[in-house]
Amino acid sequence: MASRTTRKSKRDALTPEQRAEVDDARAETQQTRRATVPALEELLYEPLPVLDHGFVRVVDYMGDDAAIVQAARVSYGRGTKTTRTDAGLINYLMRNQHTSPFEMCEIKLHVKLPIFVARQWVRHRTASLNEYSARYSVLDTEFYVPAPEQLAVQAAGNRQGRGETLSGRDAERVLALLRTDAEVAFEHYHQLLGDEPPAEGSEDAEPGLARELARINLPLSTYTQWYWKTNLHNLFHFLWLRGDEHSQWEIREYAKVVLGVVEAWVPLAHHAFMSYRVGGAHLSAEGLAVAKRLIAGEQIDPATLEMSPREWRELKATLGID
Repeated sequence: MASRTTRKSKRDALTPEQRAEVDDARAETQQTRRATVPALEELLYEPLPVLDHGFVRVVDYMGDDAAIVQAARVSYGRGTKTTRTDAGLINYLMRNQHTSPFEMCEIKLHVKLPIFVARQWVRHRTASLNEYSARYSVLDTEFYVPAPEQLAVQAAGNRQGRGETLSGRDAERVLALLRTDAEVAFEHYHQLLGDEPPAEGSEDAEPGLARELARINLPLSTYTQWYWKTNLHNLFHFLWLRGDEHSQWEIREYAKVVLGVVEAWVPLAHHAFMSYRVGGAHLSAEGLAVAKRLIAGEQIDPATLEMSPREWRELKATLGID
């Protein structure tokens, strides 16, 4: 069976026609009085590759670090006299969870991603979203196939995680199944659409099934695309959850790319986020009390604590103690 899949290089996840459109958009410049960020302007419209066929593109944005400071102080100017002062205020806002100033910054992304990743992504409902319609248009024959090093068995102690990595013939067999099943599904998809040439001995092509029905057997590995617009506060929450090591690897790869975009866009806010959210820790009242006792040199008997064994293990991991 001939495969319709055309692999694109990691450098460019676009067709020549799409690349020409992006190059045309990047060649245009506009005069504006609004705040712009040179580092993000360099990334504007450019597809940043993720996985085998996916990408993230910055389509538009509003605001910068100074806009956060301006909103916090409700000032007429943009920021304050020094970057250090702006950084201090942004750190204070992040540290004390004063979130509304971060909502003054917004970004619109064009994302191409497998459907199973999209299902996780769309759980974050604090955004505006418009997805490619397979009822209206024909889907590209592109599906996600994991790299061999990402193939792993079910984790023994985590019902939604991965365990040891497969290797050798086991990995080859799994990859063959994933690829063949997707190829067959797409081959049948195009047959249902009536894209295939007439059968031998027949002069007329079969009438195409409605697109909204022809798509229903396609796998979750199929790539979809959408425009996704959100503010910086909600984007930070998305990145905090989906960039965590417990999240699925594939969506973590998207979070990693988006986090790089945020660093270019609002470096002071990015630093505060990495310091107080990603690198920080939240303790319960009981956990804080235990930490104080440990600092005082007390020996802790877990049997006397009002916390579950799991919470105790998590607290020890957070504090870096055995």
